Amino acid sequence: MSDAVSVVWDDAYLGYTWGGDHPMHPVRLDLTMRLADTLGVLAGDRVDVVRPETAGEDLLTLVHDAEYLDAVRRAPADPAGVGHGLGGSDNPVFDGIYESAALIAGGSVTAARLIHEGRAQHAVNIAGGMHHAMRGYASGFCVFNDAAIAIAWLLGQGYERIAYVDLDVHHGDGVQAAFWSDPRVLTVSIHQTPLTLFPGTGYPEETGDPDRAPGTAVNLALPNGTDDSGWLRAFHAVVPGVVKAFAPQILVTQCGCDTHHEDPLADLGLTVDGQRASYAAVHQLSHEVCDGKWLALGGGGYGLVRCVPRAWTHLIAEASGHPLAPGTAIPDSWARDVLAKGLRIEPPGSMTEGGWTGFARWDPFTENRVDRAVTRARTAAYPLFGLDPDDPRD
Repeated sequence: MSDAVSVVWDDAYLGYTWGGDHPMHPVRLDLTMRLADTLGVLAGDRVDVVRPETAGEDLLTLVHDAEYLDAVRRAPADPAGVGHGLGGSDNPVFDGIYESAALIAGGSVTAARLIHEGRAQHAVNIAGGMHHAMRGYASGFCVFNDAAIAIAWLLGQGYERIAYVDLDVHHGDGVQAAFWSDPRVLTVSIHQTPLTLFPGTGYPEETGDPDRAPGTAVNLALPNGTDDSGWLRAFHAVVPGVVKAFAPQILVTQCGCDTHHEDPLADLGLTVDGQRASYAAVHQLSHEVCDGKWLALGGGGYGLVRCVPRAWTHLIAEASGHPLAPGTAIPDSWARDVLAKGLRIEPPGSMTEGGWTGFARWDPFTENRVDRAVTRARTAAYPLFGLDPDDPRD
C-alpha cells in the first residue's frame, strides 16, 4: 500500500520526563526517531514530519475538568498535596508537567487534523496514547488523555462513527470511560486479563452504557503468556468483525508495545515480529472500513532499547506503505547512540526476533486459554452487533 503519512514530532516531547528513572522515560521516543531516521523510514519521499501544536484549554476541556487542569498547573509547586492522582511513584510531579502533557495532547489533535483536512491518509504520534488519564485525575503514567481528546475533536468536526482500537497490554480504560455513553464511538481493547494487571478493568462484559450506547465497548482479555500466534488468532477472531459492523469513518489505534515478552511491567509474550504483524493488521483494516483514514498513537512500552524503538519504527514504516523487511540490520551508529546515552542494555542487531506470526483462524470447537477468552468476548459483544458469536465467518 502506498499512503500519504505524517509523523507528528517535536524534540520537546522529550520533556515528558516524570523526573528521573521512571518506566515512561522519553529516551524510548528519542531512540525510536533516531532508529527510524537511520533506517531511512523518515525519508522525505515517504513521510512528512510535522511539528505538533500545544493543546489549549478549549481542547483539553473536551475531556478533562477545568479544576483538574488547574491542579496539573499547580502540581510543581505543591507535589505532595495537589491530589487528582498526581504524586507518588506512578504519576510523580515534574517541572513542566502541564506543558509537556498539553503538547502530547496537541500532537494527537494535530495528527487528527492532518487526516481530517486531507493532508495525510495516515498520521502517527508515537508520544501519544496516554489512555489511562480520566476526566479529573491522572492515572497509569498518563496526565491528559490525548486519544480521547483527539476523538472528541473529530466528533466536533462532524464525524458520526469513530472506532478506537487499543493494542496496549493494559486496558484502555480512560478512553472507554470517556465514551461509555456515546454511541458515535466504538472502543475496542485487546489486553492482558484484568485479573493479573493494572487497571483491573476491561472484562468482556463491559460493553458500553446499556441504555444509551449498548455494544460500543468491546473487551478481549487475554491470558498471561499469550504469544504472537495466539494474540493474532484472538485479534482476528474479534476485532475486525465488530469494527466492520460498526462501519467507522476513521480508525484510531493505540499501539502500545508493552505486550512484548521482555516488558518489565506485564506478562504477555509477543515479539517485535508479532507487534509488526499487529500494525499491518490495523493498517489493512483501515483500508477495508474507512478509506485508509488511520490515526496511530503510541502508548505503553517499557523495553526502552530492545522493544520500543524497533516496534514503533515498524509502525511508522508500515503506515508509510514501505514496511521494513524483518531481517533488516540495525546500523552500528544507532547502537553507539544507545551506549552514548549510558544505557546498560545490549542493543539488538536486527529488526526481527524470529517470531512466528502465522496462526490458525479461530473456530468454536477448540478449547484452550486463548480460545476461551475469544469465546467470552464474542459471547458478550457480538449479539449487540447482530453477529453470531459461534459463527467464525462473522
